Amino acid sequence: MNHIYVAHIAGTLGIKDWQVENCAALFEEGCTVPFISRYRKEKTGGLDDEQVAAVRHWTDVFSEMEKRKASILSTIESQGSLTPELRIAVENCVNASELEDLYLPYRPKRRTRAVVAKEAGLEPLAELMYAVNVRNLEAEARKYVNDKVADVEAALAGARDIIAERLSETASVRETLRSIFRTRRIVSKAARNAKDNPEALKYKGYFDYSEPLSRIASHRLLAILRGENEGFLTVKIDADPEKCGNKIYYDFCQERRYPAGELASQIRMAVDDAFKRLLEPSISNEIIAEFKAKADIESVNVFGENLKQLLLAPPVGQKRTMAIDPGFRNGCKIACLDAQGNLLHHEIIFPHPPQSEKVKSIVALTSMIEKYEIEAIAVGNGTASRETEEFLKKIALPDGCRVFVVSEDGASIYSASEAAREEFPDEDVTVRGAVSIGRRLMDPLAELVKIDPKSLGVGQYQYDVDQNLLREKLDNTVEHCVNTVGVNLNTASPYLLSYVSGIGPSLAANIVRKRSESGAFKSRKELMDVPRLGAKAFEQCAGFLRIPQAENPLDNSAVHPECYHIVARMASDLGVSAKELVGNAALCSKIKAESYVDEVFGLPTINDIIKELAKPGLDPRESAKEFSFAEDIHSIDDLVEGMEVPGIVTNITAFGAFVDIGVHENGLIHVSQMGGGRGGRVNLKLHQQVTVRIIGVDLDRRRISLRLLR
Repeated sequence: MNHIYVAHIAGTLGIKDWQVENCAALFEEGCTVPFISRYRKEKTGGLDDEQVAAVRHWTDVFSEMEKRKASILSTIESQGSLTPELRIAVENCVNASELEDLYLPYRPKRRTRAVVAKEAGLEPLAELMYAVNVRNLEAEARKYVNDKVADVEAALAGARDIIAERLSETASVRETLRSIFRTRRIVSKAARNAKDNPEALKYKGYFDYSEPLSRIASHRLLAILRGENEGFLTVKIDADPEKCGNKIYYDFCQERRYPAGELASQIRMAVDDAFKRLLEPSISNEIIAEFKAKADIESVNVFGENLKQLLLAPPVGQKRTMAIDPGFRNGCKIACLDAQGNLLHHEIIFPHPPQSEKVKSIVALTSMIEKYEIEAIAVGNGTASRETEEFLKKIALPDGCRVFVVSEDGASIYSASEAAREEFPDEDVTVRGAVSIGRRLMDPLAELVKIDPKSLGVGQYQYDVDQNLLREKLDNTVEHCVNTVGVNLNTASPYLLSYVSGIGPSLAANIVRKRSESGAFKSRKELMDVPRLGAKAFEQCAGFLRIPQAENPLDNSAVHPECYHIVARMASDLGVSAKELVGNAALCSKIKAESYVDEVFGLPTINDIIKELAKPGLDPRESAKEFSFAEDIHSIDDLVEGMEVPGIVTNITAFGAFVDIGVHENGLIHVSQMGGGRGGRVNLKLHQQVTVRIIGVDLDRRRISLRLLR
């Protein structure tokens, strides 16, 4: 990789040049982010997965920039305008805006006013004026009057157009204005049709609004820009035209000399025209786009963190589970699952109005719980959720059988998806949705990877941000979560396997097909028998796949096969077998890591091996916990200011956290009501159980304001 890119990435991320270079080299070898961060710590200096992913992002950015540079240089060279100085400037550029500034004077143009003036032969006059090299401007301009130029004023107007365009294409001018615009305020006003449109009322707070760009929160900027896109707001930056014009004129004169008389007037007119007609719209768009890009990153990071917490939510594990998708008129859909999540039985009960078949429903549920030996019950958090929870309290549940409320976000998306149709071709969407609710209690990660993350209800303005950036973040997050937990090679779905380092959808399908044809994998080595899974893919994926009943216990650990020989040496030195060593924390504590360092595997890797040997295949996730809402609160009408109630965090944004308190409408804890540092993403976690105080209830808008207590 070009050293200028390496230095820029290192400086941006606060890491060393050699760390960037080694990461880039590993990417070129076909290594993935999880593999590099977990198994190549010596080469990266211990960079975590987010840092490695950031390096990959920037290497991709600069790879595209190299292509853009080649195209730009080719275009300029074909025009005969490529000087050695310009080539160096282009090649050394690391900023996209600066690169486009360099290219702007040479970019093929539409038929602008300046182009028309040049066609009329006025470019020499403009050059003299631009160089402040005219003594008698009127006499000089008269020389250009002809059949294409009516008079002196027309000649001067054309020359001004050429100068204005030249100024608008001057990199130093554009960068000066960018610096000014970045310090200004963004201003939004109601569009003409907004005040009479009920759809526009959600933007009412921005009908006459301004805030410094440097201080505006990401969610407010994204809201303003969404309002503009929908035609309800007009948006501008309040840069002062006179002050900006003065700055451009001053810099122009400083580079040459101050013009006098009529020439000074003409230059100033060209400057003002350049700013108003060409520079202000262009720079405004650039700066708004620049700040939106920052807002996008913040919003995407919030979404990524929420998604990470959602995917790593505590599972109940392999328990026989009853899933209930609650409802009123259409009844509660029941799905009974075995410990592996396979569908055993389904039916519908009607315990709620209008049917109110309570006795019949109790008998049916009791029978199913007994017949299928149910150990856990998952209740969807949608319509009739609270009522279903209350109903379940009337049933004598077996000892140890617990009831959990599970988010339904995305369940309907899954139920109508191709993945659901493949799994349950003979069942309707209601059954598929219930199964999904049950499975996400058993193992949220394994089930939620089947659903588009944007449908999971844990982001902010996810449809307004850069979709490529969002997709990259989501893919990285899912990949991180899957590889952090590890995947059971013999039970994982193709959707889960596809996120394992080095596998992808095609190899995942081949693994499942091989598993179906030949039976369960008995060792990691057998992966090499999977069609199209070569040595490189094996290197990348093997450490993240688990085989619980494997003959070699290391196959059910995060120890990579490339390090099995090190474990054998450790065991031999302790006078035990590898099987005796795995899972024996006391024996592992006797291992001296320094003794096993060599030219390939350093101390970070050896320490990771010892840690894994002590607790092999440990799931980093916590255990699922039961939760109960306040029994005397069922709707927003039951709420009174000052009440203290339990709740569950359902979404975290830059401006606060949304909490389910059991009344169908989520309440909002604004960041100012969190009693601690800024941002819910610091203080709270998704699905965290909290206690809140009701500080405001707006019945008309169905809004609940909360304060975090604990």
